[in-house]
Amino acid sequence: MLGKKQDFIAVYGSLRSGTTLLRLMLDGHSGLRCTGESDFLFDHLRPDGAGQLHPDHTALELDRTYRAYLRAIATPPPSPPNVESMIAHMAGPGETPILMLHRNLPRLLALFPGCRIIHLLRDPRDVARSSIGMGWAGNVYHGVGHWIRTETDWANAGRALAPDQVLTVQYENLILNPEKELARICEFIGVSYEPAMLEYDTRSTYSKPDASLVFQWKKKLSDKEVGVVEGRIGPLLTASGYEPSGVTPRHPGPFGRAALKLENRVAVWRTRIRRYGLTDPLLVAFARRLNMPALSYGARRRMDKKVRAYLK
Repeated sequence: MLGKKQDFIAVYGSLRSGTTLLRLMLDGHSGLRCTGESDFLFDHLRPDGAGQLHPDHTALELDRTYRAYLRAIATPPPSPPNVESMIAHMAGPGETPILMLHRNLPRLLALFPGCRIIHLLRDPRDVARSSIGMGWAGNVYHGVGHWIRTETDWANAGRALAPDQVLTVQYENLILNPEKELARICEFIGVSYEPAMLEYDTRSTYSKPDASLVFQWKKKLSDKEVGVVEGRIGPLLTASGYEPSGVTPRHPGPFGRAALKLENRVAVWRTRIRRYGLTDPLLVAFARRLNMPALSYGARRRMDKKVRAYLK
């Protein structure tokens, strides 16, 4: 039975905050198991007549990260799967499952109030810039949106947790002092640090920690872009441990926000078409609009294959 604090560890951080890098490091430990992104566990929960949350299995089957999870585990969970059985099947005997989450903190805590969480933070100005590079946003105003949602949930729910439930790790420290930070993480989990955790470059396409990866926004964002990001984030910046740049925060008005929204949509769709072609993204969009998921099965699988190749 899951739910006790020693059964699993959750890593919680926004997209582009270094969760993939940390996952590769943790998965190099002989006593830990990270199968990949775990948001599917909580993305598709629906209440039953008694108010209990259960997975929507049709939505699960359409989820790229759930299908990646099935490929990564030795044996699939019993059908129909529930959250506890899916977590239990992530790890083998003697291994601690590690969940990698970017959202749904309230749902995690509702189901597992005693779980331990590694809160991974990265400077939101770098997150915004990186999101554009991934094709997930067309400007920094929208590129920082998912960081704001993740950290707002943390501010509302995570900070009520007991001190021994939480370890905060900054991406910048993980890059600059990886062995020290990993030793601290291992102590929190209750295992000994293993040098193999830093040998992830031998089993992935990721390179060794590079100090040039931290605070890139100082060189790669204009003052205008920095002001837009800091204006949208507001007090969450300093609350998360990052200093303001000194640039005047910018707050776009209604017409400015409309222009940024249009710019974002056009850029994201251009990236999708360049990456996946026109037909498959349109099929997925129409299937979602018509609430007919079966229409998008083939398109999603073709897009998933391209996503896996791109992420590698």
